[in-house]
Amino acid sequence: MAEGPRPPHPSRARAEPPGGAGRRSRAARASRPERGAGWTGREFEVAVGQVAHGGHCVARHEGRVVFVRHALPGERVRVRVTEDRQPGYCRADAVEVLEASPDRVERPCPYSGPGRCGGCDWQHVSWEGQRRLKADVVREQLSRLGGLEPADPLLAGLVVEALPGGPLRWRSRARFAVDRAGTPGLRRHRSHDLFPLDDCPITVEPAAQAVLTRRWPGAGAVDVAVDSAGTVTTTRLDRRGVPTTTRVLRAGADAPEAAGGRAGRHAAGRDWEVEGTGFWQVHGSAADALVSAVAGSAAVRPGETVLDLYAGAGLFGGALAPAVGESGRVVCVEADEGACAAAEANLAGLPQAEVWQGEVDAEGLTGLLEELGGAPDVVVLDPPRAGAGPAVSRVLAGTGARAVVYVACDPASLGRDVAAFAAAGYRLTALRAFDAFPMTAHVECVALLEPA
Repeated sequence: MAEGPRPPHPSRARAEPPGGAGRRSRAARASRPERGAGWTGREFEVAVGQVAHGGHCVARHEGRVVFVRHALPGERVRVRVTEDRQPGYCRADAVEVLEASPDRVERPCPYSGPGRCGGCDWQHVSWEGQRRLKADVVREQLSRLGGLEPADPLLAGLVVEALPGGPLRWRSRARFAVDRAGTPGLRRHRSHDLFPLDDCPITVEPAAQAVLTRRWPGAGAVDVAVDSAGTVTTTRLDRRGVPTTTRVLRAGADAPEAAGGRAGRHAAGRDWEVEGTGFWQVHGSAADALVSAVAGSAAVRPGETVLDLYAGAGLFGGALAPAVGESGRVVCVEADEGACAAAEANLAGLPQAEVWQGEVDAEGLTGLLEELGGAPDVVVLDPPRAGAGPAVSRVLAGTGARAVVYVACDPASLGRDVAAFAAAGYRLTALRAFDAFPMTAHVECVALLEPA
């Protein structure tokens, strides 16, 4: 994919000292570019260019970049500007398609479209087309941010792999917003405005119905999850985002119940416990696919030490533990107390596995490595969307681990961290991508980094 600009982080104005000291001169203020050009609400035609990270495509009009949602590369569309806050670019919705891409389809969700629910990015794109767009984004991010050559075979041959089940009814865990009248829904794109919903076609029906068919007075949001037995758990959050009450709806009298009120999940050939609405892969088939990819990349050997960071309920560490055998060791590190408790239960039958509670940062990792008394052979990390960051990446590269398996839900963060590892002597040697979030711009990657 040709390189395209990404929206920069909005600049923060520097506070002026009291009394006006340090105030800019009139000439300096006059020379500063204005924020935006007053285009909000304006309509015009554009030729749509390449896809960009974040669920939009790049176009240009009168010398400015326009980030267009609800469009596809190669189309000609009429857009309406929805946001104009920066001098170099604005944001817009495609409100009329003049020349359509072959990948354009009718939206299966009646709530999707310009100005409506902002939960999905690619409802107007065929499933195959969505995966091609995501592959283009991964290539561009790893080339621009990760320092890989566009012709690198890892990028040139990248295919985003589909998961079983199709592009709808895959989401088993979701958060719905609630307005002050108690009506549930999702936010409009880049807005605090709530769009009421009667259903969410990408969410499994029991979860969508448990939230969207009733009112939630006093709530700010509701988390919902459906476990492998069909048990639905809802957690009400107040307007500060603090969980208040949890409600469990059993699938039936014979439905298994995990210890301590947890939910049951099935992946990698065994059962797992997890907090009812706590972290677990939202796509029903993602955990199996990612465990297989991680295990294949790690190629763990008997007697090795594995460090599993951001371990959650212990999915990857627990799946890899049998491979290290009785003489090996798996250390799972997780900050969340509830997830650690679930991981302890999940790993109880694996004497070679242990759970350490703590933040994954450079200082904590340095201390952890000292306590381990030796460097790990394999590192597995599944960081949040922001990535591991350069400091953690440098510490991990300093261990000399023979394999670092990086599970990433954001290709930009992956690209930045790949660059940090490269600067510390590691290179990307394998890469797989999975469409674990159909209809959205998100994609899951599993990358293998090895010492150069």
